[in-house]
Amino acid sequence: GNRGDELVHEDSPPGEGFLAEVCREWEAAVGPIEKKMRVVKIRTGMVLSSRGGALARMLPPFKLGLGGKLGSGQQYMSWVTLDDLVQIIEFALNNRAVSGPVNAVAPHAVTNTQFTRTVGKVLRRPTIFFVPAFVLKLILGEMAEEMLLSSLRAHPSQLEKHGFAFTHPDLTTALTDLLSRRN
Repeated sequence: GNRGDELVHEDSPPGEGFLAEVCREWEAAVGPIEKKMRVVKIRTGMVLSSRGGALARMLPPFKLGLGGKLGSGQQYMSWVTLDDLVQIIEFALNNRAVSGPVNAVAPHAVTNTQFTRTVGKVLRRPTIFFVPAFVLKLILGEMAEEMLLSSLRAHPSQLEKHGFAFTHPDLTTALTDLLSRRN
């Protein structure tokens, strides 16, 4: 759900909205299993990969110099690279002390404006354009609000507590690495 600039940890109360409700119901469904065995509930942010997904869809306008922020640009984006996500899953499987909810996100969430500027910087392209919120809502309806305009600043407190080391803890090095692999 939309949490503004609030820093959200694994023990924070759930947010509101369709995606928050889906997560709440999904996690509740494993409740009976938790009484019998260790359960880890991986909560992922936007997964960045050199092989496709959200990043691949964003790159064409950025490469043409048409990249820009979405809505106000102040909404936080919690992200993780695919490489780190795989390592997080392996870490959770092999570390018996890890259980319950785990925010599988890099330790430094960024605003949409920061994300936009970083992609532009790494690609050496301008990022002067923007897409107003009303245009996104006209095109995507409610999903624009849920996926592009809501703000979630999640923090990987459980991973930090258990000593997980991110390969890509910050966006600049993550994008530099990922975009160098795209050829």
